[in-house]
Amino acid sequence: MKYGGFFDEKLSKISSLSKETKDPLFWESKDSQKKVAELSCLEKVCASYFTAEAEKDEIKGLLSLGEDEEILKELHQKTALLLNKANELSITYALSGKHDESNAIISIHPGAGGTESCDWAQMLLRMYLRWTERKGYKTQMLELLPGDVAGIKSVTFLIIAKYAYGWLKKEKGIHRLVRISPFDANKRRHTSFASVFVMPEITDPIEVEIDEADLRIDTFRSSGAGGQHVNKTDSAIRITHIPTGIVASCQNERSQYQNKENALKVLYSRLYEQQEEERRKELEKIGGEKKDIAWGSQIRSYVFQPYTQVKDHRTGFTVGNGKAVMDGELDGFLLSELMGSRHQETGKVLL
Repeated sequence: MKYGGFFDEKLSKISSLSKETKDPLFWESKDSQKKVAELSCLEKVCASYFTAEAEKDEIKGLLSLGEDEEILKELHQKTALLLNKANELSITYALSGKHDESNAIISIHPGAGGTESCDWAQMLLRMYLRWTERKGYKTQMLELLPGDVAGIKSVTFLIIAKYAYGWLKKEKGIHRLVRISPFDANKRRHTSFASVFVMPEITDPIEVEIDEADLRIDTFRSSGAGGQHVNKTDSAIRITHIPTGIVASCQNERSQYQNKENALKVLYSRLYEQQEEERRKELEKIGGEKKDIAWGSQIRSYVFQPYTQVKDHRTGFTVGNGKAVMDGELDGFLLSELMGSRHQETGKVLL
């Protein structure tokens, strides 16, 4: 192999897809746009690699010229550029999954624990919204059900940004909070759980086949706080996929049509995730792999009492400044999980 298994495989795929695009009948196929997008992504990954290789060869040439001060200065600059490109390439490679470029749909649900868990779910919602603000990403609230006393019973929202799903897909799982409860008059320490689900926004319905006869569509009056229109008309939509029992709803738009469109987006994404989960389980049976996905097998712990620490249990990445994490400083965790780094630092990721 000339470049190594990964790039030999990518170059072969580029060659194959390029030949397909030259076929006069190519654009008549239903997956032509998907293949063009895949080709573009593959070309970008390989271009980054070859640029980095060229830079590396140039640095080797400078090293052979001796220790002239100007040459060493240029060498330092070239090395810094190469390291930046190596980081970019690593991230591009890590974000080359099937739906990594997609928008992300996130749902948060509190666990057992009543008001405590509902408040924790709202804290997680704020954390992700602050992260999107830092990135300059747009968000769209699809459904939000407030808790009886405080917090939220459930929330589903859309993050509109290229690679939003790729960055956030590993956030799926159980998030655990340990703190002194603001709802406990005796100021005791409480542990709360909330589950986070992350799905790609499926814009191509071909990927998920749905028979309209299998859908039950109900309208109801919005329960959230809103303007004069929101709570006086049956604009909220709930769609149930009868064969699977999967439900998607939206009530945050004033238009019933918009709520229906958004609910269908969520339904497509949830059905796609279910299909993928079934495939993963089948592969695990074949390979003999067993994973504990039981409630309580948290992916991350947020501890605010007796000490302050946020730790990802998959990578070991740890941050002592819990307030900064809750204010949206998630990049360290996201990069650590994306790149597979295993180290404990105070908010820095070494690529």
